[in-house]
Amino acid sequence: MTDIELIELYCRRSESAIGETAKQYGTYCTTIAMNILHNKEDAEECVNDAYMGVWNSIPPERPAVFSSFIGKITRNLSLNRYRDKKVQKRGGGETALMLSELEGCIPSGRNVEDDVDVKILTEIIDRFLISIREEDMIFFVRRYWYGDSIIEIKERFSVSESKVKVSLHRTRNKLKEKLKKEGIML
Repeated sequence: MTDIELIELYCRRSESAIGETAKQYGTYCTTIAMNILHNKEDAEECVNDAYMGVWNSIPPERPAVFSSFIGKITRNLSLNRYRDKKVQKRGGGETALMLSELEGCIPSGRNVEDDVDVKILTEIIDRFLISIREEDMIFFVRRYWYGDSIIEIKERFSVSESKVKVSLHRTRNKLKEKLKKEGIML
C-alpha cells in the first residue's frame, strides 16, 4: 500500500488505516520510541498514541511525506514521555546525554516559542544540514533525530567512536555559530 492510499484511508475514516500504518511503519516508529525511552512498554504506548495522533490529524492534514509525519509524532510523544517521567538513568542515561549535548546549541522550547518562529528555526537547521559534509549530517541526524547512541552510529557506519564524537562535537559547534549568525539567541 502506498502512502497516498494510506492517507486516503484516514481521510475516509477507515478503521483499517491504523492497522495498515502499523504494518508499514510499526517497526520504524518503535525504533524511534525505543531509542528515546529505552523501555518497551513506554515505547509501545507512544507508538499507539502516535497512531491516534495521525488519526486525529488526517484530515485536515495531508502530509507530503507520511513517514516523516508519523516519525515526528512518535518522536515528540516519546520526548514528552521521557520529560514527564524525568528519567535520568534509563538506558544508561543515553537520552539525557543526547539532549544535554544539544542544550548549548539549540534554544529551549520555551525560548523558541517566545522568541523565534519554529518554522524559521527549522528552515535554518535544514539549510545548515544540507551545507555540511554528508557523513557529518548523517551522524547528526542519526544521533539527534533517531536517538541512536554513539556506539550504534559507530557500528552502523564502521567508524571509530572517536570519529563519531568529534564529528558530532564539531557539527554542534558549527550549528551554534550558524544560529548566532542568523540572530537566534541561545
